[in-house]
Amino acid sequence: MRPDYDLLVVGGGLAGNCLALALKDTGLKIAVIEANTRAQLEASPAGDRALALAAGTVSVLEGLGLWQGVSDKATAIKQIHISDRGHFGKTRLSAQKQGVEALGYVITARDIETHLAGQVAQSAIELLSPARVVGLMAGENEINVSLKRGEESLNLSAKLLVGADGGNSSVRKLLDIKQQVIDYRQTALVTTVKSALPHNNTAFERFTASGPLALLPIAKNRSAVVWTRTDEEAEALMLGSEADFLGDLQRCFGYKLGELALTAPRRAFPLSLIRAESMCRDRAVIIGNAVHQLHPVAGQGFNLGLRDVVQLAAVLTQAVHEHADIGAADFLKQYAAARLKDHDRVIGFTDTVVKIFSNDWLAVAAARNIGLTVLDHLPAAKRMLAGQAMGLADYLPKLANKG
Repeated sequence: MRPDYDLLVVGGGLAGNCLALALKDTGLKIAVIEANTRAQLEASPAGDRALALAAGTVSVLEGLGLWQGVSDKATAIKQIHISDRGHFGKTRLSAQKQGVEALGYVITARDIETHLAGQVAQSAIELLSPARVVGLMAGENEINVSLKRGEESLNLSAKLLVGADGGNSSVRKLLDIKQQVIDYRQTALVTTVKSALPHNNTAFERFTASGPLALLPIAKNRSAVVWTRTDEEAEALMLGSEADFLGDLQRCFGYKLGELALTAPRRAFPLSLIRAESMCRDRAVIIGNAVHQLHPVAGQGFNLGLRDVVQLAAVLTQAVHEHADIGAADFLKQYAAARLKDHDRVIGFTDTVVKIFSNDWLAVAAARNIGLTVLDHLPAAKRMLAGQAMGLADYLPKLANKG
């Protein structure tokens, strides 16, 4: 008996909707399962978070036809200014000197999520929402999925199930895929500020003993703040007044942008490095935050997740062209092997940056400041760093270039 669907994607967020849209013209019968209503998703505080999109990520979205509808809501990063609080080291990157239009872009999660949801609604992709996955059972030729939609129970089958349902992935838990967790004992404080001076499309990354502070340009004289502090410091800053919070933020960042003023509520998110021990099992694969959750220090989370999407879409498109079973173990293993090197590289880089720049040990501080200063005077090294920041890599599949 033929399964109900070729592909079931669990999670109607960024990764899940991007994957479904990347495959919408392949002839696959696709459904997206989302636990929340559209109204709930649009009202979520998580939608306020600013996403730093690498230039390579924007190129992928353009290739998939998904950037054109939101480009007017994004702010270009023309310069990146990296410094170490209380020390001399600094490095500056410039889009002009790298010969590119922008090093990256900043956009709110809500803007891009709303656009993707609209694209799904206009396609032949079926949306099952609100619905929760409560059970999985893999067979030889299909995977059976039990859903709960209100009081209604549904049983569906598919050739392949993709878990794109975030850090608390139900799919990962039902597949019994374990996680490796490193608790950084840090918390990200997120808000938005208006500055007295224009940011001139500059993204600031300022390292401190407690963790990095990033100000990302999002509109004229406005910047998204991602401020990493120890758990204890973050708790005190959240319990204190807005005036005290702003005073500490101003002292930490300095006056490069003049006086700062809060324009959004403060929110706190505990930080850990979380990585699943496997990406696929029994006609199912997990992508995006269901596989990896990173420290925000280098802004790599969504960029890495989108590369999961593109690589999986390429593998599945190949399977369709070969009239092969998209849920076959060899295709899923091919995908996992293709992603492993990128995961190792980005996760290792992010974790190392956190450890090197989140302390004030004299020897380490001296070494990193010498490194930043030397880097600022080595064009070849700056090109490499800019390439890392822009997410430009030759391993991105050709699928990203389709019309």
